[in-house]
Amino acid sequence: MRIVSLLPAATDLVAVLGRLPDLVGRTHECDWPPGELDRVPVVTRAGFAPDALSSREISAAVGGAAHRGSALYTLDSALLAELAPDVVLTQDLCEVCAVSYRRVSEAVRTLDTGPRVVSLEPATLDGVLDCLRRVGEVLGVPDRAEAEIAALRARLAALAGRTAGPRVVALEWLDPIWPAGHWVPEQIALAGGDPLLARPGEHTRPVPWTAVAEARPDVLLLMPCGFPPERTLAEAPALAGLPGWADLPAVRTGQVWVLDGPAYFNRPGPRVVRGAEILAALLRGAEPPEAQRLEIPA
Repeated sequence: MRIVSLLPAATDLVAVLGRLPDLVGRTHECDWPPGELDRVPVVTRAGFAPDALSSREISAAVGGAAHRGSALYTLDSALLAELAPDVVLTQDLCEVCAVSYRRVSEAVRTLDTGPRVVSLEPATLDGVLDCLRRVGEVLGVPDRAEAEIAALRARLAALAGRTAGPRVVALEWLDPIWPAGHWVPEQIALAGGDPLLARPGEHTRPVPWTAVAEARPDVLLLMPCGFPPERTLAEAPALAGLPGWADLPAVRTGQVWVLDGPAYFNRPGPRVVRGAEILAALLRGAEPPEAQRLEIPA
């Protein structure tokens, strides 16, 4: 079977299911497992240079609150045809996150091979695990998928009720301020926190900074979508200039944390379980290696 993944989270699923040898195409953002994807051709590229833009400029480029993302990614249809996939894994959840199902379907219609296009669009942790099951069935490894799901569910169950419930705000974008929705409130709740500003499964929108200030979180999590921790650490000091920053309980007690959003929180893949475990450790007072305390002048 020849697989093309047009979604980083789908590549994570393929890896967990032991089918990486069958992966013949991927996106430019697929980066896990490290070092194991170098041989796989890249069939997408970004329509702009995010490293050259500020968070505000990136938000404007991708369509702001409308979340359109119509020109974000270019799909190399000629290379896709050359790769002759049997299965194409894509998504229809957010055009800012990856090439949309509509654009992939349009490209596939021109191919002679007629690959099966599978759209993944989970909004909750259960949805993420259901995607693992679905991809396992499509790739012919349903038993492997069920075993992985059972192991992931056991890890999630082990987290429940571990702390007293600090109030937590998680941000998936810093300018404008954008609360982390979808499965992130569930990750926080399973870790023992009280998630603020977003409900489980919710596709959020930007909020004014005053919403964060008025929520007065005990813990503030910074996990910008698509940003490695180094980029977040470089941009986070701008938050200190916002009204009421120094008065936030999270700031006063040193509970502002920078996290690897793409690895553990932004992408609906198996590593969201590790993300919940990271949060559980933070809320118990530990400092897991995947988290960095933000220390900027109040």
